[in-house]
Amino acid sequence: MMRNKRLLSLAIVALLCLMMPSGAFATSLPDVQINIGDSSGESPGTSALSILLLITVLSIAPAIMVLMTSFTRIVIVLGFVRTSLGTQQMPPNQVLIGLAMFLTFFIMAPTFGQVNEVALQPYLKGEITQTEAFEQAAVPMKKFMFSHTREKDLLLFMNYTKTEKPASYEDIPLTVLIPAYAISELKTAFQMGFMIFIPFLVIDMIVSSTLMAMGMMMLPPIMISLPFKLLLFILVDGWYLIVKSLLLSFNT
Repeated sequence: MMRNKRLLSLAIVALLCLMMPSGAFATSLPDVQINIGDSSGESPGTSALSILLLITVLSIAPAIMVLMTSFTRIVIVLGFVRTSLGTQQMPPNQVLIGLAMFLTFFIMAPTFGQVNEVALQPYLKGEITQTEAFEQAAVPMKKFMFSHTREKDLLLFMNYTKTEKPASYEDIPLTVLIPAYAISELKTAFQMGFMIFIPFLVIDMIVSSTLMAMGMMMLPPIMISLPFKLLLFILVDGWYLIVKSLLLSFNT
């Protein structure tokens, strides 16, 4: 009953507001205006079109970060490390993603530096147009992705789109190179993850066989094998070896 009365009161208030003249609130509401401005007398980097382009780039930045850099391989390998150790949520996702992100910035620093030198800075100075800046920025990214893309994966998408054989990596369209690079990174990451699993799998098998031989079948093997796996990981300095392997895998 009380709920119906409240709804009725709100409906009456809303109806009264609608019946009031449009100028009734004119004196109480401030006049807010948002002006972007045009590009007259301003550098291209501060024009309204540049702001729109910046917003567009920021909206697709996660996809660029995941599929056009080393982030995919790194975060998958780190995920395999945690799974093979069997430590559940340790390290937490935030730590793994943060480490993968900073390792990505470290590995991609030379490529990003070339993009800044040949595309971003000339564009901000007004020396080239937006289209030219995009084309020049794509060249260093294409070089990086092409150097880590398998020929088989690249031919898959080129044959599907019936793309002619390019003279160099600069002639490969991004629509072909990006998915080819992505599946190449997935395969490489899973290969590294498999190699990481092997020593920890051996420990699990030894512990399980020992417990069965002792007749302790009700005791979960993970409770016994986890300390041994952590000990092995610490003794071999596992994080150093994992990061070193990731860095060396991008030097080829």
